[in-house]
Amino acid sequence: MENKPNQNKINIELSEEVAEGIYSNLAVISHSHSEFIIDFVKLMPGSPKAKVKSRIILTPEHAKRLQKALQDNINKFEKMHGPIKDHGNDGFPPFSMGGPIAQA
Repeated sequence: MENKPNQNKINIELSEEVAEGIYSNLAVISHSHSEFIIDFVKLMPGSPKAKVKSRIILTPEHAKRLQKALQDNINKFEKMHGPIKDHGNDGFPPFSMGGPIAQA
């Protein structure tokens, strides 16, 4: 029997800089007929401005695969650690960020 190299194996490299990751507490998603754009944002408490820290552009097919993979991982996480609490902000940014809410 002949040993054939695995045609489906992908060698993925991860640089030290990318491995550090980028913190994001807000994602803004938009789309056109040919792509989905996900902007990962870092929103700081009390600041009226926020910066996009990373932008990912996906085809609709890849966006669907990402959705399925993310749902699968959320299901596995919740099976292990219990339900993730949804604080019901209806997709809007958490403006108070857990701190005091500004009042006039």
